[in-house]
Amino acid sequence: MSDPVRYPKADIVVLYDPRWEIKHGFKEMKQYVLKNELTRISKKQDLVLQDLWSIALAYNLQRFIVAQMAYSLKKLELYQPGFKQTTLYLTGQLSLLPAVVPGRIPKVMNEIIAMSESFVLPGRL
Repeated sequence: MSDPVRYPKADIVVLYDPRWEIKHGFKEMKQYVLKNELTRISKKQDLVLQDLWSIALAYNLQRFIVAQMAYSLKKLELYQPGFKQTTLYLTGQLSLLPAVVPGRIPKVMNEIIAMSESFVLPGRL
C-alpha cells in the first residue's frame, strides 16, 4: 500500500471510515455477545465446533436482520445501527418467536424491521 499510484490517498481515506466501523462491530460482538470471554460449553472438539458455529450463526442472523433494517431506511450504511441495542432488542424479540403462530411470523418480522430508526447511531466524529 505504499505505492501512491496504485493506492491513492483519497481512495484509502474513503475506505477507512467503513473499515473502522467494521472493527467496532467486531469489538462489540466480543463485548456484548461473548461478554468478553470465550464462552465454551464443552471440552470435546466436536461440541466446541458446534458452539462456535452456533455463535457464528446467531451473529450472522443478527447482522442479516440489521442489514434489512438498514435497507428499509435507505441511505443507511450497514454499520450505522447500534450493535448492542439491536442485539438486545433482537434477542428479546426472536426469543418470543416459538410462541408465535407460524402464519404470523412475517408480520412480526415486519414489526421488528419497522423499529429500525430507533437503533441508528449518530455519526462518529
